[in-house]
Amino acid sequence: MTLVAILSGAGISTDSGIRDYRGPDGLWRRDPDAEKLVTYAYYMADPEIRRRAWLMRRDSAALRAEPNAAHRAVAELERTPGFAVRVITQNVDGLHQRAGIAARKVLELHGTARAVVCTACHARSSMEDALARVAAGEDDPACEVCGGILKPATVMFGERLDPVVLGQAMGIAKAAEVFVAVGSTLQVQPAASLAGVAAEHGARLVVVNAEPTPYDERADEVIREPIGTALPALLKRLG
Repeated sequence: MTLVAILSGAGISTDSGIRDYRGPDGLWRRDPDAEKLVTYAYYMADPEIRRRAWLMRRDSAALRAEPNAAHRAVAELERTPGFAVRVITQNVDGLHQRAGIAARKVLELHGTARAVVCTACHARSSMEDALARVAAGEDDPACEVCGGILKPATVMFGERLDPVVLGQAMGIAKAAEVFVAVGSTLQVQPAASLAGVAAEHGARLVVVNAEPTPYDERADEVIREPIGTALPALLKRLG
C-alpha cells in the first residue's frame, strides 16, 4: 500500500471559481483592506468589520462552488487499489469532501467555511443557517445559545492552528511515500514546512504550482502547467 499525501492550497480551487488570495489576481492584492475581515483582533473589536465580513460571505461563490477535475482526480486515486490517500488542505471550501473523499481522510488545517462557531461558548452550527439569518436582515447574527459573537469555523489571521490537526498532518508527512504539494505558494507556515518534512523523511516530493515556491529546489519534480490538467495527468501516471 503506497501512502500518498496531497497538500492542497488555493490554486487547486481556482477552476471551481474560487479566487486565491496571494496570486496575481488574488483577493489580498486587489483589496488589501479585505484582510481585516479575516483578522481575529479586528473582527472581534469592530462590529462594522463583522457586518462587512458577513456580507462578503453572503456574496462569496465559495459555498456554491463544485469540485473540479483536480479534486476529482484526487478522489479517483483514493479509490485506486494499492493506494492510501490522505489530503492535507489549506483550503476551507470543503471541495475535497464534495468530490467524494471521506471527511476522516481530509485534514483541514485552516478549518472550514461551511460551519460557524461561537467565540464565547464554542457552539457550532452551519454557515448556511447563519447566512439565512443575514438574508433575513440580521447584519451581525449572534450565537443562538449564549448571544456571543459568531465567526466562521476557519482559522483567522491571529489565531493558532489546531495543534491536534497539525500533529496529524505532521505524522502523515513523515509517513508518506509520495507527497504532492498542489496549488500552494508554500509560504504560509507551518503548513508549508510539511513539504520539507516529507522530503526529509524520504518521500518523493512533487510541486504543482503556477509560480515558484521556496521548496522547488528540494522537489523531485516541479510542474508549472495548469492544475486542472496537470494534476489529473500526474495522479494517473502515479496510479
